[in-house]
Amino acid sequence: MAKTFKILFFLGLFGALCAVGITYAIYYNVKDRIPTVDELKAIELRIPLRIYTADDQLIGEFGEQRRSPINYAEIPTNLEHAILAAEDTNFYHHPGVDILGLGRAVMQLITTGQKQGGGSTITMQVARNYFLSFEQTYTRKFTEIFIALKMERELTKHEILELYVNKIYLGNRAYGFEAAAQVYYGKNLNELNLAQLAMIAGLPKAPSRFNPIVNPSRALIRRNWILQRMLSLGMIDKDAYQEAVEAPITAKNHGVMPDIEAGYIAEMVRAELYSTFGDDLYSTGMTVYTTIDSTRQKAANSAIFNGVLSYDTRHGYRGSIDTRVDLVEAPLEEQEKALQDIERFYNWQTALVISTDNKTADVRLADGKRATLAWDAIKWAKPYINEDSQGPAPTTVADVLVPGDIVRLRPDAQLGWILAQKPTVQSALISLNSKDGAIQALVGGFNFYENKFNRITQSKRQPGSNFKPFIYASALDRGYTAASIINDAPVVFNDSNLASAWRPTNDGGKFYGPTRLRQALYRSQNIVSVRLLDELGVRPTLNFLRRFGFDPNELPHNLSLSLGSANLSPLQIATGYAVFSNGGYQVQPYLIDRVIDRNNETLFQASPVTVCKTCTMLEKTNDDEQQMGLFSTPEGIKSLPVAPQVLDPEVNYITYDMMRDVIKYGTGRRARVLQRDDIAGKTGTTNDGRDAWFSGFNGELVTSVWSGFDNSSPLGRGEWGGSVSLPPWIDYMREALKGTEPSYVAKPSSLVTVRIDPNTGERALPGQSNAIFEIFRRDHVPAQRELDLPQSNNSSNDNEAQEEKRENNVLENLF
Repeated sequence: MAKTFKILFFLGLFGALCAVGITYAIYYNVKDRIPTVDELKAIELRIPLRIYTADDQLIGEFGEQRRSPINYAEIPTNLEHAILAAEDTNFYHHPGVDILGLGRAVMQLITTGQKQGGGSTITMQVARNYFLSFEQTYTRKFTEIFIALKMERELTKHEILELYVNKIYLGNRAYGFEAAAQVYYGKNLNELNLAQLAMIAGLPKAPSRFNPIVNPSRALIRRNWILQRMLSLGMIDKDAYQEAVEAPITAKNHGVMPDIEAGYIAEMVRAELYSTFGDDLYSTGMTVYTTIDSTRQKAANSAIFNGVLSYDTRHGYRGSIDTRVDLVEAPLEEQEKALQDIERFYNWQTALVISTDNKTADVRLADGKRATLAWDAIKWAKPYINEDSQGPAPTTVADVLVPGDIVRLRPDAQLGWILAQKPTVQSALISLNSKDGAIQALVGGFNFYENKFNRITQSKRQPGSNFKPFIYASALDRGYTAASIINDAPVVFNDSNLASAWRPTNDGGKFYGPTRLRQALYRSQNIVSVRLLDELGVRPTLNFLRRFGFDPNELPHNLSLSLGSANLSPLQIATGYAVFSNGGYQVQPYLIDRVIDRNNETLFQASPVTVCKTCTMLEKTNDDEQQMGLFSTPEGIKSLPVAPQVLDPEVNYITYDMMRDVIKYGTGRRARVLQRDDIAGKTGTTNDGRDAWFSGFNGELVTSVWSGFDNSSPLGRGEWGGSVSLPPWIDYMREALKGTEPSYVAKPSSLVTVRIDPNTGERALPGQSNAIFEIFRRDHVPAQRELDLPQSNNSSNDNEAQEEKRENNVLENLF
């Protein structure tokens, strides 16, 4: 017996020594793969870039791994219990490795010859996910065990569970349970019920097999098994269990759901930051806050969408989608497939026309539902011939649709569905805070997902008459007045910078004769602009235009400049108009307000040049203070990059006042519907109507809208800036200015108003019945004129003349 005991003892000792030796050998082989304590405590999750509006609305997210980290305190109790029930019941009791679980896994391997269960604890899964690959080797498994043991010594159980909850892959690009809640349910984790929490707790074992979207039946079995485990472990009571197992599957693919549609903005931000941060941008958890106002962005989206559809529908229906279905020969499955094969567009539906009668059409939608189109949803569809003409208005449905047609429908609150088509025209909008250049809203085209070309920043088109206010401001700066007369008559220019003799004309071919500058601007008379620039000189005018941010090297060096022949982006135009809006100061547009890292530390904070009319630069006491640019402001002394004043306030105000008349009396008069006296603007239409513009502003906000075809085709007969781009400008400004007080450009007290003769621009004669008021700079008021009256016994005429004379004397005393 003693001998047997001795043999067993030595065998056990030998086995223990062998185990130690094997363990050491394995450890020595894998030790280089075991992280240090510092590495364990410096674990960083791959978190995508997120971009928000100024008021915290999500615009976009960039990164392969969708993740929203949370801390342990934010983990719902039911989720923690569901995870433990599904993955590691003894998590709080083992040292990182479950010996019994590993033993079961080894016995299964020995008895069946196959690996059935890994016996991995939550700690081991964290070790694998953070530090190892998913290769199926014994070396990796042993490394996993050593790392798990080390993690348990260095981290608390709560820290380990927090890492698990944030790292584990749960399908559909979701890494971590908070991301999974958003992807599968479109909610935050703390908003999910017990059944939903149990559903996503079942995903770590096999994200594809138990995916509730792809395999709902398997996912349901897995969810209910977890609920049963939670019940048996006393984690939930019978009532909670019963309610949860009876709950239907509500998971859907919510993907990345921005709070607001702003694809062009998100891409602008991504591109700008990528040049600095490279690929780290997509994984280091940066958060970007832009200058975008979500209310204004939504208004811009709607305005451009409706404006493009309005233009498209009034130019006629281009017909059904090329694919047609033979309703007799094609089986139902083939009909449905034909609908499914056509790409989705917004929230529109593709539909197959099943039958028609005189005033209605029955259709089958791509989602399998049936619908009836009313006549009011179809009658707009005059046949498209070209951009200049359409066929006759339809009188019956058969004039538009026939059974077998596949068409697009867009939703409508009153009619349910309306016949639609993809527009081919484009439109874009940019809106700036004119005081500091902060971009408030931006739409780069009709549909970002169809065409990512950003027409606000990447497209340079001719602004046409939209450019004229800059020429007129140059004239005012050079001594012209709003009452200066230019002869609007035919003229021929033999400019050496032009290929041939040039005969500019007005739209419509009409000439107005001697015309005041104010009239010429609101009527948008081309001849006046050309003659004016000819008098000013092209070179001095080009130099003046620098004040609005334009590079003279990018502008034509000939008289066509006066008609807006330069190729400029809408962003450049809006930046120029901001000078008029803010009282004559040059600001720079900017989009990114600040960038913060995963630890909420600021990586970048914008410091835009800002209009500050009451700022006074302090007396420089040392070099440091001079470099800081210290200014005394109404709020106190601070470092403030103040926008430079580039335009005389008097010139600026007169130009603004002339552009107000564009809306009161001229080509922008549709905007009177806004019933705001503070707004000013200018239309613009290029030759053959290839580009249509409207840019307008008040004392705070400047907005520019461009419309046209990407291939520069004409917009068609009767289409102008006032018909294509002004309506979306109005729609946007209606919402953007809602509830705001009028904001006028400040009028300098040095300006004076006198009565003038509307035909000559001269000072009105005393008693002149058709005299009108005009604003002048003090040194440019027309000379006073005297009316030589014959002697008369008519006391009333004498009194009137005396009154006029007293009035003129008062005005003279102002100078």
